[in-house]
Amino acid sequence: MSNGSLSDADRILRSDESAPPPRSDTKQNVEDTSEKETDRRGGGHGGALRWGAVAIVLIGVVLFGLSLWWSLQPPKFDVTANMQTLIGEDAEHVPGAATVSSAIKVADTLLHKPGGYLRNDLMPPAIFMDNMPSWEYGLLTELRDSVRALRNDFSRSQTQSIENEDLKNADSKFNFDAESWILPSAEEEYKEGLAALDRYLQELVSGNPRARFYARADNLRAYLMVVEKRLGSYGQRLSASVGDDELIAALGAEVGEGAQPLNADGSQGVRRTDWTQIDNVFFEARGYSWALLHMMKALAVDFAPVLRQKNAEVSMQQIIRDLEYATMFKRSPVVLNGHGFGMLANHSLVLASYMSRANAAVLDLRVLMERG
Repeated sequence: MSNGSLSDADRILRSDESAPPPRSDTKQNVEDTSEKETDRRGGGHGGALRWGAVAIVLIGVVLFGLSLWWSLQPPKFDVTANMQTLIGEDAEHVPGAATVSSAIKVADTLLHKPGGYLRNDLMPPAIFMDNMPSWEYGLLTELRDSVRALRNDFSRSQTQSIENEDLKNADSKFNFDAESWILPSAEEEYKEGLAALDRYLQELVSGNPRARFYARADNLRAYLMVVEKRLGSYGQRLSASVGDDELIAALGAEVGEGAQPLNADGSQGVRRTDWTQIDNVFFEARGYSWALLHMMKALAVDFAPVLRQKNAEVSMQQIIRDLEYATMFKRSPVVLNGHGFGMLANHSLVLASYMSRANAAVLDLRVLMERG
């Protein structure tokens, strides 16, 4: 075989040796794809963090807005219109209908206002709120007093009378633990108490002999004695927000046994309301005043003949007027605790002054119920 002629195998080998190396397009594509995937994944993590932060901010704004809405004091209601709604527009007024209807409306407000009953809630935003739960407890305190008065005094002609079973049940249900949230919850117990009050009202309006309401001066006097103690206690706690003996004494507060030293040198003073509890005491007193305002308006309707006979209408209107002022809309977003004639107001002292005036009027009314 000559050098000029090559076999097919030799030509294939020489062509392979002289050919340029193959391009690594596949490897380059894999590397580019890997870089893009890395960039995409990195951008995805950053985007998720941003969206997570936005979601947290939005949830916080929503919860804050709900807490503000739920903290608003419910509007006042007309006791006469409320009575006609519950007993029927065509039904005639019977003694006690306005009082029981107002107690039902107060209990319904406690359970069905914006946010519902919040004092036993364990979920946000209610768990972070303290003003409205304190307001609810003040309302609940007055509701318990009113239902107890219905059970023990207003519905009984004398001490040997048999108590009404519905009022007995309502009194027991409304005195259930206010902070119980399960097995059973406070709401469940209060709803049963509300249903018992409604049954009593319907029997009272229909003339059932099992339901009676005695609008007598001695019954009203017994209820007013409890109101005096409540107003006096709230006035003491409110006025003690400043820890000024002279200022507290001017509002009628007394230094009783068990008072703790107020001054650093150990001198005897008035038990001062802790600064962390000032707003709680304020809203609790507001809740009590709100419920008491409607109850006094209802009693003014049911006891109108007695008040007229005892010349006590002016005293009742004085109580209602002072409670109206005590429950006025508060424009400041926080409870201020200024002192004297300083630049800041003291909302606790303002409320204490109105409640003290109402307490004085209650005392006058009770004396009139005794003497006439």
